[in-house]
Amino acid sequence: MLTETVEFLQQRKQQDKSFTYEIIIVDDGSRDHTIQVALDFAKKNKDADIRVLALEKNRGKGGAVTQGMLAARGERCLMVDADGATRFSDLPKLESAVDKVEKEGHGIAVGSRSHLVSTEAVVKRSFIRNFLMRCFHSLVYLLGIRGIEDTQCGFKLFTRKSAQLVFPNMHVERWIFDIECLMIAQLQRIPIQEVQVNWHEIDGSKINLMMDSIQMARDLLLIRLNYIFGLWTVDVNKVLKSQ
Repeated sequence: MLTETVEFLQQRKQQDKSFTYEIIIVDDGSRDHTIQVALDFAKKNKDADIRVLALEKNRGKGGAVTQGMLAARGERCLMVDADGATRFSDLPKLESAVDKVEKEGHGIAVGSRSHLVSTEAVVKRSFIRNFLMRCFHSLVYLLGIRGIEDTQCGFKLFTRKSAQLVFPNMHVERWIFDIECLMIAQLQRIPIQEVQVNWHEIDGSKINLMMDSIQMARDLLLIRLNYIFGLWTVDVNKVLKSQ
């Protein structure tokens, strides 16, 4: 994923001299050699602007993404999973979508795999996995995320203004964080555009299908209830505090 990313961005930089970028690699308190691998890669690619953000202890995927987005310095901020399930070359699709919907500096483009539901990769999944996936999407719809078919794809582009409004207000640090992210955006009437992207299944998932599905359903319900009863609110003043 890193090699593809750097090659794509460097080529774009050569074509457009005004184009700049940074890559932030967030290590979520891992116990393997992720940090060293990232630093070694950065040393070998000295022309690329690569920063490594190492968290002292594991905060969960949502916590890691939030810290990375808060550290980002660009006018547009992309969150992308490091497993390579999506293609970085699809970035222009998200940029074009943001250009179309952006309003007063706000806009979000959400990568989507919804067009792949009938493809071989999805059909070959176990019955229980597809059943749980459909239950999850139904629950997401019932609890208030409307107009977005795929909330969980790890390929989302934010304008800086939107990122600086959404991420300082995040509470959830588990896998379900995407839901709160989009819920905050919809509560603030930030325009969101869903974009079909290339995607392929990656083996080696760390998710426990049954237990994590139950946890995600519980977290999803708690997110909604916290916002309904005003326990969680969106503080627009946090935008200024985080900049």
